[in-house]
Amino acid sequence: MAHPQRRLPTNTAGAFYVDAGCINCGSCWVWDPLHFAAAEHQAHVHCQPRDAAEQEQALLALLACPVAAIGTTPERLRQIPGDGFPRLIARHRAGDVHYCGWTSPHSYGASSYLVVRPDGRHLLIDSPRFVPPLRRRIEALGGVHALVLTHRDDVADQQAWASHFGCRRWIHAGDADAAPGAEELVRGQDPLALADDLVLIPTPGHTAGSMVLLLGGQILFSGDHLWWSERRQALVASREHCWWDWQAQLASTRRLRDLDVRLVLSGHGGHHRFEPGAWREAIDRLLA
Repeated sequence: MAHPQRRLPTNTAGAFYVDAGCINCGSCWVWDPLHFAAAEHQAHVHCQPRDAAEQEQALLALLACPVAAIGTTPERLRQIPGDGFPRLIARHRAGDVHYCGWTSPHSYGASSYLVVRPDGRHLLIDSPRFVPPLRRRIEALGGVHALVLTHRDDVADQQAWASHFGCRRWIHAGDADAAPGAEELVRGQDPLALADDLVLIPTPGHTAGSMVLLLGGQILFSGDHLWWSERRQALVASREHCWWDWQAQLASTRRLRDLDVRLVLSGHGGHHRFEPGAWREAIDRLLA
């Protein structure tokens, strides 16, 4: 748990704070940018919650933190919402998208998502921590039919989730050693339709087996292949954090140019909604 004696001096005065255990993964400011922000080496509270709704948002950021580096008063801790995560962030005819919170230190605080599908074949994208509060909430929403692992970095507690729900795991053969025993291996670079409105697209580069998932032709779960930067107001990808082949990652990005993406949801970095036609322009800017 966070400790007030380790409170970082960059925090603004008030009940909520980030302590010296922060690993700067970004889970707090991705979920709650109103109160948390990136700094040079560690996150901090830049604005204290002003009402009950804002306090709930900050308490959920506390839950999401993979290393328990966010603290507040005991009184406020007792007000953590009982339903917590997952939280609905987008509705689409192909499924309601929920952010899972409860990020894992094993995936450096990467985001994961639950898609509640109309046909009941619900989908977990990358792995959060396997904790009882999240497990019970996902059970109440109907469980998990399949678990898509976008790449080797964000597998976290995938084995525990697969064992509990008996769901089939999808991962690319290039990263298969990160999820031993995975039931479904994607091979090659051709898109693979899991359903009419659900397509896996191999995007080798960040890792050899990196993939993205397109839901309903419009919602892109991009893993660590690319993400939205609030600071730059642009799609970005990281050469510094490319673990396999940067030129292959650029080539994979060009293959996404003609999609009609309206919402990008990444493993790290911000989420962003696009107006019609804006996705292609954003990809062109990234490549330039």
